[in-house]
Amino acid sequence: QVQLVESGGGFVQPGGSLNLSCAASGSILRLNAMGWYRQAPGKQRELVAIVTSGSSTNYADSVKGRFTISRDNAKNTVYLQMNSLKPEDTAVYYCTAKIVVITYMEYHYWGQGTQVTVSS
Repeated sequence: QVQLVESGGGFVQPGGSLNLSCAASGSILRLNAMGWYRQAPGKQRELVAIVTSGSSTNYADSVKGRFTISRDNAKNTVYLQMNSLKPEDTAVYYCTAKIVVITYMEYHYWGQGTQVTVSS
């Protein structure tokens, strides 16, 4: 019954910004690590950023200094602020989270993805 829903994707010009949001809902006891992956046409899905339950963060080298991941535990939400966007950032962005449900079992969930297109 747990669901991750992404929002905030869209079409922007190079150098522009977008803020992605991912809200988790359902029978949740605890959200552990949360993060973002992306998949560009013809490429494998790659890790973009992760934030742990202790708010430690890790970024792919390609986005470091431009993207910022954060979380709001009260809202069960993770964010990805993307600045100085480049055409190579174009991809479907997927939210992911390790969530402990009411049965005390931990599962790895994925959102349905949101399209980000960077083009002039």
